[in-house]
Parts: sequence; structure tokens; C-alpha cells
Amino acid sequence: MHMQLLHNDKVIMFDRTDFGHSYLPLSNGRCRVDPSDIALKLDCSAHSVLYDVLTNTLRPLMIQTDTWCSSASVLPNGTLIQTGGYNDGERNIRMFTPCFDQTCDWVEFPRLLSQRRWYATNQILPDARVIVVGGRRQFNYEFLPKTANPNNDPSSIPLNFLQRTTDKSENNLYPFVHLLPDGNLNSVIKEFPPIPGEDPRNYPSSGSSVLLPLDENLAPLQAEVVVCGGAPRGSFESAVRGMFMQALATCGRLRLTDPDPNWVMENMPMPRAMGDMLLLPNGNVVIINGVGAGTAGWERGREPVLTPVIFRPSETVNRFSVMAPAARPRLYHSSAVLLKDGRVLVGGSNPHVFYNFTGVEYPTDLSLEAFSPPYLAPEFNPVRPTIRYVTNNNVLGFRVTCYVTFSVGDFVSASDVSIRIMAPSFTTHSFGQNQRMVVLKLRGVTYLGGEAYYATVVGPSTAEIAPPGYYMLFVVHKGVPSSGWWVQVM
Repeated sequence: MHMQLLHNDKVIMFDRTDFGHSYLPLSNGRCRVDPSDIALKLDCSAHSVLYDVLTNTLRPLMIQTDTWCSSASVLPNGTLIQTGGYNDGERNIRMFTPCFDQTCDWVEFPRLLSQRRWYATNQILPDARVIVVGGRRQFNYEFLPKTANPNNDPSSIPLNFLQRTTDKSENNLYPFVHLLPDGNLNSVIKEFPPIPGEDPRNYPSSGSSVLLPLDENLAPLQAEVVVCGGAPRGSFESAVRGMFMQALATCGRLRLTDPDPNWVMENMPMPRAMGDMLLLPNGNVVIINGVGAGTAGWERGREPVLTPVIFRPSETVNRFSVMAPAARPRLYHSSAVLLKDGRVLVGGSNPHVFYNFTGVEYPTDLSLEAFSPPYLAPEFNPVRPTIRYVTNNNVLGFRVTCYVTFSVGDFVSASDVSIRIMAPSFTTHSFGQNQRMVVLKLRGVTYLGGEAYYATVVGPSTAEIAPPGYYMLFVVHKGVPSSGWWVQVM
């Protein structure tokens, strides 16, 4: 249900605690004692794991209270701060700090949230705080971490926009939140026009959204949001009655930095709800998972969409390409994250109230698989760069010059090189929270001899463009990315 790539190349995953026993026992004879749990008061099985991408192994972790439909962000030091959930977990904060041995686990802080946060969205901010927005019947937001004196922090701040956008099916949960580079916060400075058609795009209609790469080589800097898929108004109520309306096939683009922004609409190759949109290292977007009819929610989706789509926002024609189909449907409660090697890790699917592995149309699926985008095809190996070294001990300072050494077999030209940093997403319910790409300002590419080159780049201009934290750095040559290299922006 929830996935986050951490800077030690491990993916933390978690589901919910109130389904009963899982198939994975907790280690060292540990058990979770929770008098408030709906299913089990004593539970010796794991509902969170740490997946090691390199070794294809996992380690059970212990979550104390229910994380069902919760949210998270990664702090600048690499700690995952995870918020809310259901039942006894709805106002709790949990933290996981990555380690390079077997000792790290969740640490829980009860009732530190001012309001219950169920289906909320988190976003890391330039000052290292996290804003937590909305949640079921919560038309407000708050900030984390709290100060040493909680009385100095307002409990929550009203956001009338969330109340205005609630309809009979809510359709504004897990709100799409994108940090823009202008630095404004805590006030409404502009209202944009409704997306044409005015069909809902948020949960449970569950379209998806990304902020396209912010390119520091452009002046002025442009910020553009894309929203794709979703379901027509009334789809959820219709699915409750057993009638599944076709999902939306449209994408809308809105350049927020324009003086008078307006939506530009285009059609995907097929309708899709519950699709995950992930930025790829070359600046394209993969749209993966989901259904062609119905909405999110238990038993509300039909017609699984097995074919991923690549969206190329910089192209003027033929922006969409349909990929080879997957073997497994990924419906409600599936997830996807970008890995450092450029693959997309996809896992889960459970559109049922409980885990149902037999006797249903779409069985619960606990498997993982990897999608390899076209740039990983062997035919691109000659132009694929390999990062060898990043100066300043892998630290990118704001406006500080940095040198990235790389090798490539068949170098074309400096104009075919770009250096990009990517903040990994916390992905749940068709939205990659905190997902972000910045194209660094490139001063030049210098030949070192043999197949070696170095690129001179400048660190992000401001924390509004790239909040402090861990990013994957990619060298892209001729549209083909290297594997990522962890750097810390600070």
C-alpha cells in the first residue's frame, strides 16, 4: 500500500495492521501488543518490511499502530517521517532512520498530530518542515516536526479549498500537493481555472499528478503540473451499484508560472484510474497500474490496465508510447517507485476488504516486479553514461559548483548531456508525494581522455527549487540516463 526508496537503496513498505496475521513473522520472537487493534490484540507478524533491492531480500519491521492509508515525507537527514492512519494510528507519528546494518526499526510517537490524518498528503518544505494537508473530513493542514513547546505551534490551519472541493464521494482526499519555486506558503495568492470537464481527479476517483522537471538552465524558471486520468463524477456511486463507468482518458497540463495559466488537454492512449505517475531520470513520465473502469475503493474497479504508458512532455507530437503489457493486474492498494538503476518497482494489489487469494475476480497480490523503461534496452549501452565520481563528498551546496565525472563509450556532444537530481517519492494511492526533479545548471562538459568526461554543474539556486535532503543524481546523455548516484542537497 505504501512504498518509499531510502538513500541506502532499500525500499520501506507497509500496509495496515488490522487485517490479522501476515505471512511474515517478526524477528527475534517479538510481538506487537495493541489493545486497540481491530483484528488482533497480540500480533507476532510483520506489517512493514525493508526490501533490499540489491540482494532481493527483505527484513520484517514492527509498526505498533494502524498505518492504513497514511502519508509520509523524508526529512533532510534521510529519516522517513510517517503520519497518521486509521483507528489508534490516526494521530500518531512514526519515524524510520535508515541504517547499514540490521538494527533500525520504526519509532512511534503517539498523538503528536493535532488532527486525525487519514488519506492526507505530505510535502517537505524548504525550511525542512513537513506540511501535512487534509485527510478525511479534515479541511486544514499542519506542520511537522513540532517544536519543543507544542503550545507555540498552531494545532491546525483551516484550508477552505478542501471544503469547497468535497463532493458526495469526497474526491479530494490525498490532495495533489506540489511545492512551487516561488516560496509562497500559508496564503492563497491565485486560483487557477477548473480543469476542462470538471471531473474529479483525486481519491477515490484517483487520477495522478506530477510536477514536471524544474530546469535551472531556463530563464525564467518554469513550473508545470500534469494531471492524468481519474473517473467521471458519480463513478463511485455507480460502482457501488455494480455499474462501472469508463475512466477518464485525458491529461491536463498547467504551466503555473505563466501570467495567465490555462489547461492544455490531450488524450492518453487508453482511459485509466488508479494509475501511478512517476518521473523517469530522462524527464519522461511513466503511467503504470490501474483500471479502465470504476474507481478506487474496495471492489470498485474493473478492466485492469496492464500496459504502462510513457509520456514525453517535451515532444511536440507522439507524446505517448504504449509499452509491453504486464502479467499481473495492479489495482487498488498497489504502488510503484523509481529505483536508482532506472527501473520502476511495482508491488501489491488488494481491492478487497480482506486478503482474498482465491475465489475472487482479482485476487490479492503480494508480489513485486520491476518495469524496465525503454532506455534500459541493450541497444542504448554505447551511449549510456556511468557516473564515476561526484566532488564535495557527494554534497550539493546551494549555488556551489560541483564536478561530476562520468564515462561513456560513444560520446555525442556536450549539448546532449544534462545532470538531474531526483527526490524519490513516497507513493500510495496513485500519488507520488514529494516526487521532484531538478535539472542542474550545466556550465560545460570537459574531455578527460579515453571514455572519461566531467560535467561542471551548479547546485540548486534555492531551497524552494530543491529542498534539502537526499536526491539521486543522474547523468543523461542522448536521452539515456546513467544509474543514479546518491547526493545530499544542503
